[in-house]
Amino acid sequence: MRFKGSRSSFKEVARRLLPSDGSFDLCLSCGLCSSGCPASGLADMDPRKFLRLASLGQDEIIATTPWVWMCTLCRRCTHLCPMHIDIPALVYHARTCWPREKRPKGIVGSCDQALATGTASAMGTRPEDFRFVVEDVLAEVRENQPGQENLAAPVNRRGAYYFLNQNSREPVTEPDEMVPLWKILDYVGADWTYGTLGWAAENYCMFAADDAGWETLVRRKVAAVEELGCKVWLNTE
Repeated sequence: MRFKGSRSSFKEVARRLLPSDGSFDLCLSCGLCSSGCPASGLADMDPRKFLRLASLGQDEIIATTPWVWMCTLCRRCTHLCPMHIDIPALVYHARTCWPREKRPKGIVGSCDQALATGTASAMGTRPEDFRFVVEDVLAEVRENQPGQENLAAPVNRRGAYYFLNQNSREPVTEPDEMVPLWKILDYVGADWTYGTLGWAAENYCMFAADDAGWETLVRRKVAAVEELGCKVWLNTE
């Protein structure tokens, strides 16, 4: 795997991520970016080292380190950095340098599964299966939990104010985990609905650095929201 010469060098990308008055010459290597990083030290890498390698033009190392797939893109490093350098953007750029077949199979597979399913679910849950799980769990709660006889979990209700997304793992492996959110929405009197299409909250194509897939899934979800005439897309992720 080699860094493609036609792309911007990491040094150029890193400089574009600096604030307008920033300079690598002013960086004190304070390590704040690494201090809050959950991936710091993995694969002999951390945000400070990663950024310094980029500033020194070490493209081959940056483009091949598996650490970029261990980074969670949580952005703690950016919030802690006195210069507010967007290190996760540089990490994402490094991910795009990996051939798709070399990227983590779990992330890429989840991206592909979501693209192949109208629900955008990384678990491959079909629209009819999602509706069945929601209605089945709701019926059980109404029957067995006192005070929840009128709890609602609407599906495909047109004109609702909120379109609620759901982590796609929960309907498949942890369906009861959906219930607390229903109760909160019921308690505050929220006007909401699920949609059988585009309801999955996560987007593994983003983590896989698949720009085209990332955009496809976002557009699919937006289309589902607009189809039901909802005003707000409420994403739990």
